[in-house]
Amino acid sequence: MKNQSTPTELSAIILAAGKGTRMKSPLPKVLHPVAGVPAIKKVIDAVKWAGASEIRIVVGYGEALVRKVVEPLSVPSTAITCYPQTNQWGTADAVKSADPATLKGEVLILCGDTPLIEVSDIEKILREFRASKADLAVVSAVVKKPGNLGRIVRHHGDLRAIVEAADASADTLKITEINTGVYIAKAETLAEYLPKIQNHNAKGEFYLTDIISICLEAGEKVTAIRARASVGFGVNTQAELAQATRLLFARKRTALMDEGVLMIDPKTIYIEEEVEVGPGTVLYPSVYLRGRTKIGAYCVLEPGCYLAHAKVSDGVHVKAYSYFENCSIGAKAQIGPFARLRPETEIGAEAHIGNFVEMKKAKFGARSKAGHLTYIGDATVGEDVNIGCGTITCNYAVDRKKYRTVIGDRVFVGSDTQFVAPVEIGADAVIASGSTITENVPAKALAVARGRQVNKENWQPSKPEAAAPSGSNVKEVE
Repeated sequence: MKNQSTPTELSAIILAAGKGTRMKSPLPKVLHPVAGVPAIKKVIDAVKWAGASEIRIVVGYGEALVRKVVEPLSVPSTAITCYPQTNQWGTADAVKSADPATLKGEVLILCGDTPLIEVSDIEKILREFRASKADLAVVSAVVKKPGNLGRIVRHHGDLRAIVEAADASADTLKITEINTGVYIAKAETLAEYLPKIQNHNAKGEFYLTDIISICLEAGEKVTAIRARASVGFGVNTQAELAQATRLLFARKRTALMDEGVLMIDPKTIYIEEEVEVGPGTVLYPSVYLRGRTKIGAYCVLEPGCYLAHAKVSDGVHVKAYSYFENCSIGAKAQIGPFARLRPETEIGAEAHIGNFVEMKKAKFGARSKAGHLTYIGDATVGEDVNIGCGTITCNYAVDRKKYRTVIGDRVFVGSDTQFVAPVEIGADAVIASGSTITENVPAKALAVARGRQVNKENWQPSKPEAAAPSGSNVKEVE
């Protein structure tokens, strides 16, 4: 047995080379979205937050796509590097592919398809491993239906072996303590004993589980650290993917309700991990909040609202079935119902956006109003502006370029107005209903751009002469 030493560094190896054939999907298994993010990102985040200075990702199937997702997750405190597994000869071969002999301190080994693991789980594992002064530990869990998972075999409470289900006897299969697929070892222990694993098993693969018995036979101190069952919840089918997503959404809802968010029917509300919601905000059924959405305090989101990467200030009322994406809403604004705010839209404080209003790349000033049936695109609208029903900014020209409309403060826009961009409207101007504005309008001016109305009194439509019946013998009288 080697001398005990205090590890000075934590590294991680995440296994992500498998195709996941039971998923029945061309997407690499670890990239399937769980509650809105790739499954492997959940694992990487937990490891980063636990303090790992380096994460090595073992890639195989879909290598280029996996690299594209995981490598940008590298941060100054945690380097992320991909290592290809060439032959796909089992879990021990996968770990070898990550060149563990070049690591120092403690090495955490995880699977990339276990998105329910949390930083608190890893911190508990680290504490118990360090307290045990072991050289190697496997993380176990007790489950009701162990299925085809490897069984933890103990003798008088001490770990003796991990037996794969395919190689287990009938009595061993009755054991409900399973291998989660998470290991932690001293780097020198891993470097010494990993090469000694053989493939003498039913599948002819190199099982990482065999390192337990090899280390025990060599007199190393080996233990099993028991964790929550969710730590070992691997996503191998679409049904398991959906189950993991439900569990993560439930965790998020519970955390927000504990912070003072009101939910009318929590099970119908879907909130991704990075979303922030302020206390006192009320969420009605069928609300979906995605990405980096941030909602302030005392807001109301009525049924059917969808927000992705949106910033909503305090006291905003979002009415039913509104759709926001990459936009920001000022305090006490009222939006909807059936409003759509597209990317780069900024709504000022106390503004009112009504039903069937769409905005894109628009800056809409404080206290301005667009009550209904309006499109505002590539536009800047000042404060205290009234936009009448049916108004359109015609931003897309025949040259296939987009141009901006600028409307000053306190402008009154009558219904059914078209602004043909580029065009500027000065402050306090009035635009007559039914106008098509193609030129700039000075401040305080009245702009009328429509055809003159003509009334023809006592007008009757002309009556066409009666046509002769088809086949008639009646002759025309001159």
